Amino acid sequence: MQAAHLTAFLAGFATGFSLILAIGAQNAFVLRQGLRGEHVFAVALTCALSDALLIAAGVAGFGALAAALPWLAPAMRIGGAAFLIAYGARALLAAWRGGQGALQPGEGAGRALRPVLLTTLALTWLNPHVYLDTLMLIGAVSSGFGAARVSFGAGAVAASFTFFFGLAYGAALLRPLFARPAAWRVLDACIGVVMWVIAASLLAGL
Repeated sequence: MQAAHLTAFLAGFATGFSLILAIGAQNAFVLRQGLRGEHVFAVALTCALSDALLIAAGVAGFGALAAALPWLAPAMRIGGAAFLIAYGARALLAAWRGGQGALQPGEGAGRALRPVLLTTLALTWLNPHVYLDTLMLIGAVSSGFGAARVSFGAGAVAASFTFFFGLAYGAALLRPLFARPAAWRVLDACIGVVMWVIAASLLAGL
């Protein structure tokens, strides 16, 4: 792999992993399924493939659209940076207040595969943030890598597979950690810092 493509791949992996790291409804559901040991592979694969489709559409579609509308890429960078600044501030505020509390994985097991997958799809495709992260934000950042933007997208896809399967199958190891509210404060603080660093990189590229 050429240096430019390797750099783009690693940047895509870091960007994708940082964006997906935030614990939201989807990730909490994946973690909960992992803690239960219930349809773990199917849930992780559904989330990862959904991300892959959206990332591919963002990288391909945004590049073509940006070529036709030269003002769109800078506008999306500014919009993406504004979102990340707000998102990072919210995460840092949550870390300061310690408002997340301990994760409650829920009770019960033995549900059929179909309702579990339908819930997974709903939490993925009905989440407006996923479109901003994949179609818009990752698409916008990828445009800065020119011909290597496909490698950037591949890195982001690899991050999704790594994260979802790691979260689902590593849930048993994480259970004692996320039973403590302090763990959420540390995670939120890290997320906030990473989001602000990405926002700064977007604005620096204008």
